[in-house]
Amino acid sequence: MFGRLMPTEGKFFELFVEHADLCVKGAKEMVALMVNFDDLEMRVHAIEGIEKQADKVTHNTLELLHKTFITPLDRDDIHQLITRMDDILDLLEDAAQTMSLYDIKAITPEARRLAELCLSCAEKVRSAVALLNNMDNAREILGLCAEIDRLESDADHVMRAAMSKLFRDEPDVRTLIKLKAIYEILETVTDRCEDVANILEGIIVENA
Repeated sequence: MFGRLMPTEGKFFELFVEHADLCVKGAKEMVALMVNFDDLEMRVHAIEGIEKQADKVTHNTLELLHKTFITPLDRDDIHQLITRMDDILDLLEDAAQTMSLYDIKAITPEARRLAELCLSCAEKVRSAVALLNNMDNAREILGLCAEIDRLESDADHVMRAAMSKLFRDEPDVRTLIKLKAIYEILETVTDRCEDVANILEGIIVENA
């Protein structure tokens, strides 16, 4: 359907992919932070830088949307897609900054697992968005969306188990509060990835 796009119209898909690449990059930094906690401040700074780059991509997308008379997708779909993708990096930045501000001294296996699931979700989002410029890819996109849904469900399970363990075993109330906040932010990253998947599914239904 989108085989003969005007240059301006095709630019939207390039911007989607550029943003999705940054989401993956930010999620990789989060996993690296969890693996080597000694590099906390360096990783936090790196994630903040990536988030700023993504903000520029979001701004450029919305600016292009306002300037373009005929868009390759529904205008609201474009707005929702780039906004929800931007939420992913906003939350990753929030998680990193929270760990720094709360002066967390050690990270748990559950937090590491949630960060890994965030990365897996972000990678699936990138793969799906990269296929969006051609509706011949509809089946593959829907398959990736189903995988994102599954990963989000996995994150829910990890979150519930982590909370149960935290309230059962953590004697220090301050540590409990800090870790609970981290868990919740990371799990919400996977929720926003699922939101992106839902938007993509809607686009497929409208255009395939």
